[in-house]
Amino acid sequence: MQQHYTKPVYMFFLIMPMGLSQGFVTVALPFLLTKNGFPVALTAGIVAIGLSANLWRFVWGPIVDLSLSLHKWYWLSLLACIASLLLLCFIPFTVKGAALLSIIVFVSQVAATITLLPINGFMAKRVRENKKGAASGWYQAGNLAGTGLGGGAGLWLAAHYNITLAGIVLGVASILFALTILYIKDIPYRKDKTIMHEIKGMGKDILAMIKLPAALFVMILIVMPIGTGAMANLWSAVAKDWKTDADTVVLVTGLLCGGVSAVGCIAGGFIADRWGVWNAYLGSGAVCAFVTVLIAVLPYHPATYASGVLIYGFCTGLMYAAYTALIFFVIGKKHTATKYSLMSSLGNLPVVYMTTFNGWTHDKFGSGYMLTAEATAGIIFVIIFLVVLKQMRQKDMIPAIVE
Repeated sequence: MQQHYTKPVYMFFLIMPMGLSQGFVTVALPFLLTKNGFPVALTAGIVAIGLSANLWRFVWGPIVDLSLSLHKWYWLSLLACIASLLLLCFIPFTVKGAALLSIIVFVSQVAATITLLPINGFMAKRVRENKKGAASGWYQAGNLAGTGLGGGAGLWLAAHYNITLAGIVLGVASILFALTILYIKDIPYRKDKTIMHEIKGMGKDILAMIKLPAALFVMILIVMPIGTGAMANLWSAVAKDWKTDADTVVLVTGLLCGGVSAVGCIAGGFIADRWGVWNAYLGSGAVCAFVTVLIAVLPYHPATYASGVLIYGFCTGLMYAAYTALIFFVIGKKHTATKYSLMSSLGNLPVVYMTTFNGWTHDKFGSGYMLTAEATAGIIFVIIFLVVLKQMRQKDMIPAIVE
């Protein structure tokens, strides 16, 4: 049977709609909330609730694997993503309405994360093995570029016009980016197999993966606070500590950071293909920690804020590409939506708890301690896992590839 391979760069455009939605929630929303009197801790909590949608991917991952084609799932989830984003734009931003706002934010991110599952299937089955690192880089580049565009353009439109227009523009942009899927051959659902047969096969496949020492190692590794990039969700909320004005925040945390992060992802994908996923992941984690400490100790001026956010964004891009390549290294090619969603649910846990932790640390001790704490946690676990990885390699517990 002829294999229909696709270009890794297509992943950049397919994931953009998810990035647009997440960017609005993590960049535009925090700035708008604090401007409307929300404390940073409460703002961080609302953002963390939205990000926690990533923890539940394993729930709907099997549904994608067991029904409809990947094209159909992509379009259905895209429409739900756009609809929920528009709904969010009609909710008033008041502290008393924080609970309702949290629910809407969570629903919007549930819809956004479902769009990832079909893309994961395309990456696993439509991209050549020696291009998986590049595909991972483009995938995360699109995510971060979309986040920058959704946050920057969304905040600019909301601040200069109104939030409703911001939602409409982002919705239209999502549809335009999604048209890229027409260039990728669909992967249909196997109708000849019963649901029970597929569930049993899926269970065996997941169990076989979990039994692999390398897979268990990765599962533990990705739940630790290494290069989480959690500050990306709070830069706009803490901008006042660096005396940074709204227009600078829009430009830096939105469009510029999205572009720089995308470049970091592409570079990270190249590094993963060239030097291996382990070196890429732990090396990027160490770089992230160093940069975070540097931002903490430099003078608190707008110039420091702008350069720090951009360098942090580039390092986060390196980390995200390595993270994605690492997951595809261990999930193989069967039941990819379920296994990727399971792994990425674990991988998004540190982003959620570190976002909450950073918000709490900021309100208690200030930005300097917040950044230092994030960096310290990261470097400690990088050292620990370097030691464990060395021992596993000596015992031949790390395979060349997982089928």
